[in-house]
Amino acid sequence: MNSVRTCNCCTIDWYSEWPKDALEAVSETYLNNMITLDADAKVVQGLVKLCQEIHQSAAVMTIKYRDEMSRHNYVTPTSYLELLNIFSKIFGKKKDELVFAKKRTKTGLDKLLSTEKDVAKLRVELNEMLPLLDQAVQETNETMAKIAEDTASTEVIKTKVAAEEEEVQVKVRETRAIASEASERLAEALPALEAALQSLEVLSKNDINEVRALQRPPQGVKLTMEAVSILKQVEPNKVTVPGKNKKEDDYWEPGRALLADAGKFLQSLRDFDKENIPEIVIQKLQKHIDSPDFDPIKIEKTSKACKSLCMWCRAMYSFYMINKEVAPRKEALANAEAELAVVKEVLATKKRELKRLEEGLRTLQVKYEDAVRKKTDYETKVDECNQRIVRAERLTTGLGDEKIRWQENVLMLDHALVNVIGDVLVCSGFIAYLGPFTAEYRDNMVKEWITKLKAYNVPHSDNPELVRVLGDAVKIRSWQLAGLPKDNLSVQNGVIVQYSNRWPLFIDPQGQANKWIKNMEKNTGLDVMKLSDRDYLRTLENSIRFGKPCLLENVGTEIDPALEPVLLRQTFRQSGSTVIKLGDAVIPYHDDFRFYITTKLPNPHYTPEISVKVTLVNFTLSPSGLEDQMLARVVAEERPDLEEMKNTLIISNATMRNELKALEDTILEKLSTSENPVDDIELINALEASKAKSTEIKTKMQAAEQTEKDIDLTRAEYVPVAVNTQILFFCVSDLANVDPMYQYSLEWFTNIFLSSIQSAPRADNLEQRIKNINEFFTFSLYCNVCRSLFEKHKLLFAFLLTVRVLMHQKKVHLVSYNYFI
Repeated sequence: MNSVRTCNCCTIDWYSEWPKDALEAVSETYLNNMITLDADAKVVQGLVKLCQEIHQSAAVMTIKYRDEMSRHNYVTPTSYLELLNIFSKIFGKKKDELVFAKKRTKTGLDKLLSTEKDVAKLRVELNEMLPLLDQAVQETNETMAKIAEDTASTEVIKTKVAAEEEEVQVKVRETRAIASEASERLAEALPALEAALQSLEVLSKNDINEVRALQRPPQGVKLTMEAVSILKQVEPNKVTVPGKNKKEDDYWEPGRALLADAGKFLQSLRDFDKENIPEIVIQKLQKHIDSPDFDPIKIEKTSKACKSLCMWCRAMYSFYMINKEVAPRKEALANAEAELAVVKEVLATKKRELKRLEEGLRTLQVKYEDAVRKKTDYETKVDECNQRIVRAERLTTGLGDEKIRWQENVLMLDHALVNVIGDVLVCSGFIAYLGPFTAEYRDNMVKEWITKLKAYNVPHSDNPELVRVLGDAVKIRSWQLAGLPKDNLSVQNGVIVQYSNRWPLFIDPQGQANKWIKNMEKNTGLDVMKLSDRDYLRTLENSIRFGKPCLLENVGTEIDPALEPVLLRQTFRQSGSTVIKLGDAVIPYHDDFRFYITTKLPNPHYTPEISVKVTLVNFTLSPSGLEDQMLARVVAEERPDLEEMKNTLIISNATMRNELKALEDTILEKLSTSENPVDDIELINALEASKAKSTEIKTKMQAAEQTEKDIDLTRAEYVPVAVNTQILFFCVSDLANVDPMYQYSLEWFTNIFLSSIQSAPRADNLEQRIKNINEFFTFSLYCNVCRSLFEKHKLLFAFLLTVRVLMHQKKVHLVSYNYFI
């Protein structure tokens, strides 16, 4: 403060750099609040000290960088907070990625190992089931044979039963015929019998008593009572007949005795056993039947009751005679019925035997069906087991080589998870502090931080380098296809841009970053603008609104204050939407918006205020990067077919690597999410298809890589041209140290180089051709540069040019040169 008035009117509050304790306090508070950190107290304490060490070492390196390279950079407390923010974001993301990758790989590997174990188990199950299947087949065959045997026996018996049934039916018909004939003959006597019985029904007890009361019965009555007595086998009385010297049978009195109980007598006539009348009775009755006086009509004249009794006697006689006539038939019928009964019994016995056999057959059939079902079940299980073994072997064979790689990956991921905390901290420091530095300073700083990691016992890998830890090979390849130089410095710059929380400002004197961004974002509607454009804010506004990338190119050391809200990402919520204030307008802020800034100034000096709002990225061309570009240029001119093939292979390899990674992710995803891989046929088919495609891609990649190696061998013959070219370029670039006016663009340099290739003398052999190109280009460059030099500087330039070339040719040594200087 040189103004006394200012000192008198103000209270001076001087803020110096944060001391060590303050840095540690901030980092300790921040790290303790990190939920994802999950580390023990010693490691956290080591991280606290390491964060402070990284910040202070970066500050020291900044001063050294300024003193040695005359390049300005600033390390502020904001840089320290940026370190902590980047560490928090990247650590959580990286840890989640590693955990997810390990879990998915481990799950897939476990499923694969489990499948291998399943194959052994399935083989044991198969060996156990095969004897059971053989036994079931044997039981089925035996049961089937028994069924066939019993069926044959049953058929024989069934045939016999059918024949005997037919015989029985014949006998039944014969018996029925005999019975029918006998019944028909007996039916002839039935009318008279029924008439007699009906006539008995009309008799009353008085009618019977009337007959009984007769003392001197008429002849008809007497004949009738004799006939009744004979039929009822009543013994006659022996009486002496007057005029005859012998006794005769007298049935009247015994007959009258029958009439003593009229009701009982009539009932006895109704119940008379007409089937069993003795023949002697009929013989005795014959004379009465033959007697013309024994006629119901005649007898009716003497006695109504005796008429009915006469009819009854005649009916009994007629029935006897007919019954006697049919007696042989009855006997035949009885014999037939007896035979029929025997045959039926035999038939019933055989039917019972047949039924028993049929029941046995049904039992055997049930047993057979059970045996078939059991056999089918075993066959199904054996077939299913065989199919599962085949599927499991398809799975394990197809993914056999993957298993080894997955096992290695799991170990690698375990190691990475242990070391992620230290690796990410180094990478976070790299992103937060090392963007403005050249490759040499970056490497020295990282080596120093690794030493600190070991000192504070913070877990870390052997090489926690930015590209190895955070770089994605597929993405880096796509960057390089878009024009990113292949040297390590440029790849580091790409990773810094990817992970930085602040928008990048590229120090890009050769326009390499500009070219890369335009190619990388050409398919996303990149808006390109300059601060000198009249409507650049309108262009920026459209990019923010619609989520398009925006490139602000060719800025100087000052940046329009209107861009400050964009640089600081000062978004806020309004009416449920994310908005940002740009100038006087509040506009919607799209999350896909990306902002890039480039400057062509080779050594810009940005104020601390600007430095803390952006991520400075030193995109100054490196010797190796330029060498690679110049090699591509000279090969494209000399062997365009070779360079075209090289570029085609690069694109093809990048595409195939993307496909291969996608297929590997698909295989792991499908395998890890499947509940039972062995039974998931769709999964196995999909995995086989993916594996086949993966193998095809790998084969193509191997062929392409071999072709690329062959091409590189041919391209390597032109390396001396590329090396000489990069030496000359940096020699020309160093003229800016002589006078800032001496600025030469890479485009100008390249045009001279290409012109020299065209103009250099041709040669019969490649070695001479390369020598011609180098000599012609060196002289051409010297002539073109000298046109822009002061006379006093021409000799200096010639000396520098000569020394650099001789140093590369090992004809001048650095020690001698330094001594000379």
